[in-house]
Amino acid sequence: MTDLRTPLVKMIAQLLQDMQIIQHGGSGYYSCISIISRYNKLLAKARVLFPEDDPLIDTFEEIPESDPKDPSDKMKVLQSVRVESGQLIALLQSTSKEPQS
Repeated sequence: MTDLRTPLVKMIAQLLQDMQIIQHGGSGYYSCISIISRYNKLLAKARVLFPEDDPLIDTFEEIPESDPKDPSDKMKVLQSVRVESGQLIALLQSTSKEPQS
């Protein structure tokens, strides 16, 4: 079976790019729900790649789906997704059996 870490890393990286495009589209006129929902789905897929009691994957939690109206609150939500995504990418890459590019 193919190691799913590499495709997951690419998908999470694409989510980060999509977030940036959406953010630049307008000052707060976007919804955070689709971004958070997608992150949570990718996190769930990443979890199955690790043993149940893995101490590192256990440091990740789903991000509650919220859609704040205030632009600064939206930025806080997206910042959380950005930080968690970066950390998840680092974990997946460091445990990958495939060569990293």
